[in-house]
Amino acid sequence: MNFLKNFLAALLAFVVGGVMILFLWVLILAGFAATMERSVSMPEEAVLKIDLADMIVDAPSADPLAGFDLRTLQAQRQLPLLKVLQTLEAAAADDRIRGIYLRMGYNENVAGTALLEELRAAIEEFKASGKFVVAYNENYSQAQYYLASVADRIYLQPEGGVSWYGLSSNTMFFKGLFDKLDLRAEVFRPTACKYKSAVEPFILDRMSPANREQMQALVDGMWGVISSDVCASRGIDSLQMRRLTDNLEVSLAREALDNGFVDGLLYEDQMEDIFTELGLSEGYDFVSLGDYASMIAPDAKSLSADRVAVLYAQGQIVDGEGYGEEIYGNTLASKIADLRADERVKAVVVRVNSPGGSALASEVVWREMELLRAEKPVIVSMGSYAASGGYYISCPADVIVADRLTLTGSIGVFGMILDPREALQNKLGITFDGVSSNASSDFLTTGPLTPVQRAMIMRGVDQVYGTFTSHVAQGRNLPLERVLEIAGGRVWSGQDALGVGLVDTCGGLKTALAVAIDKAGIADNYRVVEVRDQPTGIAAVLSALNVSMQGVFTRGTAADPLLKEWRAIRQSLDQQGILTYSPYRVGLE
Repeated sequence: MNFLKNFLAALLAFVVGGVMILFLWVLILAGFAATMERSVSMPEEAVLKIDLADMIVDAPSADPLAGFDLRTLQAQRQLPLLKVLQTLEAAAADDRIRGIYLRMGYNENVAGTALLEELRAAIEEFKASGKFVVAYNENYSQAQYYLASVADRIYLQPEGGVSWYGLSSNTMFFKGLFDKLDLRAEVFRPTACKYKSAVEPFILDRMSPANREQMQALVDGMWGVISSDVCASRGIDSLQMRRLTDNLEVSLAREALDNGFVDGLLYEDQMEDIFTELGLSEGYDFVSLGDYASMIAPDAKSLSADRVAVLYAQGQIVDGEGYGEEIYGNTLASKIADLRADERVKAVVVRVNSPGGSALASEVVWREMELLRAEKPVIVSMGSYAASGGYYISCPADVIVADRLTLTGSIGVFGMILDPREALQNKLGITFDGVSSNASSDFLTTGPLTPVQRAMIMRGVDQVYGTFTSHVAQGRNLPLERVLEIAGGRVWSGQDALGVGLVDTCGGLKTALAVAIDKAGIADNYRVVEVRDQPTGIAAVLSALNVSMQGVFTRGTAADPLLKEWRAIRQSLDQQGILTYSPYRVGLE
């Protein structure tokens, strides 16, 4: 009798679970259908509205669930940078588009400071067509105002304000937590790598002097770029800008107007008068950046034209094969090898956005980059960050192009081992014992590190650092002594990296493409093609629905900073072997 009752209960649970799963899939597919690309009609007189409702990302995602929020069954369309640049070029040449309206609301959907710089530069180029750019918001965050500062006119709600206070970079340190838990992190890094600070949160309770030095220089340099751009656009003196920023003197609407940050205080309905002043007729309408992008036809040039391939290297570098949010070393190397063998591809632009990761995986990619460069031009375009392993895979390129706000360099390596034995014994009463055939048979298992084992790890770390710096010297055509001076794990902004010889020029993806086309000698007839990950299984089925979205769950909880730091810990500890990784970010919040 008990068997029958248990069997029926299990059967009922199976049926109910199956129905619930089916219902969930129906809801998900319904959400997909609701967010599929819709037909958009183009008015004869239009204003291109950039409201950042669509997420502007550096690289197209192969994940069909990216951006789908299970709580609301809503999806957020993503617009890859290359598509945005092509869309703004088309808008500049389209007689129906009279201008751009920057109306960002509370959206901050630009993934990275350097990407924001490239979007701003593209809007600046749009202005060269003679068309207007105006901006309006209730409040401007720093990122929003930096973008809005490119406009001919900036307007603000009379009770709004501007957040303008400069940049900072803060790190969460875990040594105190580790001490309480009796966890011990043992770090291995070359003596020369004093700036290689990825390990500091686990062994220190504050920044080391070397790390403080490099991060102060980084935030000062990046803020110098941002504030000077705004000064140039708004006609504000640099000394005045420093005073306004330090004293928070543009936080209120009237202060922003009096100090030249905005051109007028208006309610949004009064913007109709502004558009009338700009020569628009009553019949004009707005078209969003995403909708207009969907109307831009693919490259109509001949399929037989020579190709410039854009290859994306985005995420942490890990060993093995796969696709997703990480750069799998063998997978990326295979893509590079395919481009080398493709006779239709005359040049390759590699768009790098990576903090690094596995040194071994970086070396695998480096080798294929070297082989590719031997046969055709290779240009690296650095996004918001291309540091440590991200620089490792970039250094073989013929030309390296970085945004001024790119975070790069960090030429250094480290190894780290977390010893949990005391924590397990003192907190949980767990101990270990065993036998071994040799003196180091229990290496990295349950026993403490011996001097022999420590020496072996350190030899590996030193070897990787030597290999890394020699690759940089070879790729950048610099004396090794010079490389060692600017290496040591130090992080540089793109603008400062240009000064020390780590990059060739400052610019964005368009600059890199122009260099590639010129070096390949194909300016008269070429096509730009993207190399994208191809999803498999159910992901391929969902991708066929033509849905474009970003991020599975929405963000914005108070736990976000802690979760980000926890992911950084897990990423560091999950990696095997020696790492070349730089965890730091500086962003316009």
